[in-house]
Amino acid sequence: MKMMKMATLLFSLLLLTSLLETTMADQGPPTNLSGFCTKKCNVSSWLETTMGDNDDSGFCDPRCAVRCSKAGRKDRCLKYCGICCEKCHCVPSGTYGNKDECPCYRDMKNSKGEPKCP
Repeated sequence: MKMMKMATLLFSLLLLTSLLETTMADQGPPTNLSGFCTKKCNVSSWLETTMGDNDDSGFCDPRCAVRCSKAGRKDRCLKYCGICCEKCHCVPSGTYGNKDECPCYRDMKNSKGEPKCP
């Protein structure tokens, strides 16, 4: 099962790289980063929609594994990271901080009004 997920992820990355190179070669260098990000995000969303069966675990599991690699309560971290990733389709880079990369992830709160996502 893990091998299938890894193969799908690798194929997705190769396809994404190929599509980005083709798109960027036709248009020249981006004039601003926001336009580039929009194109990249659209291709990524298309890949997720066409390649997957709406199961975000292949997308979220490796990112949450990195995010929670230094957590004291790894099982709890992985649980909440997975919940947040499935809803937001994003996990901040690194093991701590960088939540500005994913506003949805950053802004999710638990019932006590505290940050939900690790």
